[in-house]
Amino acid sequence: MIVLCFFFSGCLAQKEKDIVVGAERSMLYLNLLGDKQIGLVVNNTSVVVDEHLVDYLLGKDVKVSKIFAPEHGFRGDVSAGGEVEDGLDKRTGLPVYSLYGKNKKPTAEHLNGLDVMVFDIQDVGCRFYTYISTLHYVIEACAENNIPLIVFDRPNPNSDYIAGPIREAGFESFVGLDPIPIVHGCTVGELAKMINGEGWHKASQKCDLTVIPVENYDHSMSYPLPVKPSPNLPNDLSVRLYPSLCFFEATSVSVGRGTDFPFQVLGGLQEELGSFEFTPRSIPGVSVNPLNKNKKCYGIDLRNIQVAPKFTLKYFLEFYEKFGNETDFLTRERWLNLLAGTDKLILQIRQGKTEEEIVESWQVELEEYQLTRKKYLIYPDFE
Repeated sequence: MIVLCFFFSGCLAQKEKDIVVGAERSMLYLNLLGDKQIGLVVNNTSVVVDEHLVDYLLGKDVKVSKIFAPEHGFRGDVSAGGEVEDGLDKRTGLPVYSLYGKNKKPTAEHLNGLDVMVFDIQDVGCRFYTYISTLHYVIEACAENNIPLIVFDRPNPNSDYIAGPIREAGFESFVGLDPIPIVHGCTVGELAKMINGEGWHKASQKCDLTVIPVENYDHSMSYPLPVKPSPNLPNDLSVRLYPSLCFFEATSVSVGRGTDFPFQVLGGLQEELGSFEFTPRSIPGVSVNPLNKNKKCYGIDLRNIQVAPKFTLKYFLEFYEKFGNETDFLTRERWLNLLAGTDKLILQIRQGKTEEEIVESWQVELEEYQLTRKKYLIYPDFE
């Protein structure tokens, strides 16, 4: 059995048996690839033990023809929001097509000559994490062009709960294509089945979809990631805090982009925001032009918390109150609404609603979503 034990946060025993991700279960998919021309939607997280999936499949004489790269690029070295360009992979000579530039969806020309598409990217379980938007468009494009799609599944490090408002109609964007909550509680394989099964994509027919499941996994497990999923999520704490801190991206408060500890601190330019100090700087390939670049920020350090919380509005509501003047705090209201998937959240905050009252307002829709989600689960659910 393959032992997955090179976690950047250290190995943690989960169960008596080791988790085996879909990409490592070659006995389930090599026969599906055969002599066919293969396209791969991959990035730096697409690893088989300690080898990139591209190299692994080429070593198995699989005919990999094209690589498709999401946000942050094929090698995961493009900073957030940076345009990913088409090019050639220097190591293999294979063409790399960007899905985070002028095209976010594979075109018919991109797919020409391919027999099968494979998607293998590590997600972190949040609606606004754009890899699942790339997944949505790949499903749609494959359905439109009659190309089978195989998803190599991986665990979701935030799959032990669901939380947040459901994305409403009118708030569709690349940080929220599907009507799911902020913390959706699905692996990419389960989510692919849901997008396809519920008809959320625009193709007139369903995609020919196969999921290669994870072995020895259930939704109650914690899962330390073997590779950082994107430049500004460097460790397990940042991954766990990400759902709660991402709303700050629409404010004047830094989440630590441009430091060695992104999504683990909060700070703005006013000294009264907290005693912890940090200064964001430009870091090529990670955060080229971070908020408050080269300016001292004051706030709080979350790196010493004993247990990282599930999704919470606690930090956002506290900083909203500290500012007093909303216009000094909330700098991009439309962006906040797209991240939230609704404009009701900011209205509730302005009305002085408590976190408990706001969370309660989501419960009916979350219960409906849970019923939909259960139809597509591959693994035992959290309790």
